[in-house]
Amino acid sequence: MSDSLQRKLVRHAVALAVAGLASLSASGALAQSTGNQASKPAPTQAKAKTAAKPKAQARKAPARKATGASTADKAKAAGAAAGAAAVAAPAASATVTGTSGASAAPSAKPRQADYIVALVNSEPITNNELRARIARAQQQLSQRNVAMPPEDVLRKQVLDLFISERAQVQLAKEMGLQVDQLTLDQAEASVAQQNDLPSTQALHRALRAEGISVQDFRADLQRQILLQRLRERAVEARVKVTDNDIDRFLREQAVQQGVQSVPEVNLAMILIRVPENSSPAEVAKLRERADEADKRAKAGEDFAKLAAEYSQSTNQGRDGGELGLRPVDKYPALFVSATSRLGVGGVTDVVRSDAGFHILKVIERKKGAMPTVTVPQTHARHILLNVSSPSDEASALERLRDIKRRVDAGQADFADMARQYSKDGSAKDGGDLGWANPGQFVPEFEQVMNGLAQGQVSEPLRSRFGLHLIQVLERREQPLSETDQRALARNILRERKMAEEYDVWAQEVRGRAFVEMREAPQ
Repeated sequence: MSDSLQRKLVRHAVALAVAGLASLSASGALAQSTGNQASKPAPTQAKAKTAAKPKAQARKAPARKATGASTADKAKAAGAAAGAAAVAAPAASATVTGTSGASAAPSAKPRQADYIVALVNSEPITNNELRARIARAQQQLSQRNVAMPPEDVLRKQVLDLFISERAQVQLAKEMGLQVDQLTLDQAEASVAQQNDLPSTQALHRALRAEGISVQDFRADLQRQILLQRLRERAVEARVKVTDNDIDRFLREQAVQQGVQSVPEVNLAMILIRVPENSSPAEVAKLRERADEADKRAKAGEDFAKLAAEYSQSTNQGRDGGELGLRPVDKYPALFVSATSRLGVGGVTDVVRSDAGFHILKVIERKKGAMPTVTVPQTHARHILLNVSSPSDEASALERLRDIKRRVDAGQADFADMARQYSKDGSAKDGGDLGWANPGQFVPEFEQVMNGLAQGQVSEPLRSRFGLHLIQVLERREQPLSETDQRALARNILRERKMAEEYDVWAQEVRGRAFVEMREAPQ
């Protein structure tokens, strides 16, 4: 292999965790596309229409990869998510651990007598399990050319992470979360694909060649998926992204691209000056004059004429009181605040400043330019079969495999099969999902779709909505609209906040667990 297999497995495990966190940034499967409904399990997400017809199931709000200035920021968000996820789910590597955490790689040192180093809610962590984790951590640090901490420091860090993970696994089991066989098979196939291996059998041979037990590797992968699902359920409800968050993020992106992103506004003003040391009676009289001008302006009289009549600004209102089109941050904060909710033509109430009384009218508004963001889009179609029992799943799998054989052999048309068999809202369109942005589908669907060549039909795969076949029709690079950019920004920010919230949540789970540390036997 051109790259070390265990290094790629590390990348895959982190990517798995990131994909899990990224899936929280938008809900459900297929969002509405060419008339299809959104199917979104999380109530905190975008609206889902209630209609009697079947929903298009596999989409979620746009997210993930983008080129341009957003790409770098997206990478930072993904890195933060990966870091958070890796805390609780150490990546699979050459020393992949099984369910018990035992290492599959031989140790150069003689095996020591085993003993319990910690109890987590009465479940033991043994010295051999811990030593395997430490060996794996040392290997990963070495691969990344990271300076090795002192042995006692590394042991404490690894044990803390191990305890946190064990507490989370226990919580997942208490909540009844499980990983079915088909999902595990799909994850394993994804590992093979990311390692440029033609099949899971080839992956198994490569694992064995590097001394990694396939059974332990699958157990570790299963545990990671279980923890990913737990985090999806536990962290998503904690995260909220406001419109102000999105506006600020887009301005930051525009600045990085050198784009003028600050909105501009042209205001007209009438100023009734209040001289210093004016008596209360004089101030009251000037306020009456300002109120009179404001009332006439709101009644629809020509503002420019009123400015010429009343205003005591530098030009005495001869310019109609216009202050000129300029970025909002170049106006006094008082003016911006007073006019922020007004549309073009709106007139404020009387506003008091140190200079006197102001009446402001919004003459013109211009939005700030959006940064240029280009994303790869995929045009695909799919067939969805619902399953509610193991027997349903077996028959659905066989049907999809038969459809794939017939389509691959040229004996059937994918669109015709979708119209006949698919239980998705897209069935009437031959399963056509339209053009989709990155992150628009749930991770388990998108991961398989992204690995397909144009025209290729996938093997049957499971998502939270059922069993699918996917066929990719076309791919292209496409600039994002303003609406899509805001949706993308929302998901980037959601991933960032989830990474931060994950740390808090993980500490809470650890704090609720009963942990007893044990000393080594003398």
